[in-house]
Amino acid sequence: MARRRVERARNGSFRLHLPVEERAVLRSVVGQLRELVVDDADADLRRLYPTAYANDPAADAEFRAFVHDDLVARRLEAIDTVTATVDEEHLDEDQLGAWMGVVNDLRLVLGTRLDISEELDLNAVADDDPEVATFALYSYLSWLLEQMVEAINTR
Repeated sequence: MARRRVERARNGSFRLHLPVEERAVLRSVVGQLRELVVDDADADLRRLYPTAYANDPAADAEFRAFVHDDLVARRLEAIDTVTATVDEEHLDEDQLGAWMGVVNDLRLVLGTRLDISEELDLNAVADDDPEVATFALYSYLSWLLEQMVEAINTR
């Protein structure tokens, strides 16, 4: 993974240097995220919709009722953008922002599933760990998000 996957182009757009295999993986996991967001019942989504009022369940329920549908709609809109542009070579800033949101949402869901903490050394995950592929996907998405952040901050 030596080559930068996301770079700002001279015209202000963002060039994606994603191999076909990486685009296929992204297409698949973004589709899976869509299913989770639409179903809205998976416990691994809890980091996408954190508690607003930890000490006041009634206020938290009221807050969720007020904002949840809007948050779901925004996530689905971002997922639609990534799905529509996954094979593109260039993205505009709004599209890259959608990509960043979706990649981060994927990381949050995977991080919840894997019980990722700051203490975990991802390089220490054993090759025979039953979740090694999921850890590798989490690491890839983290690396890709870092590249997106660096590209969007480049002027």
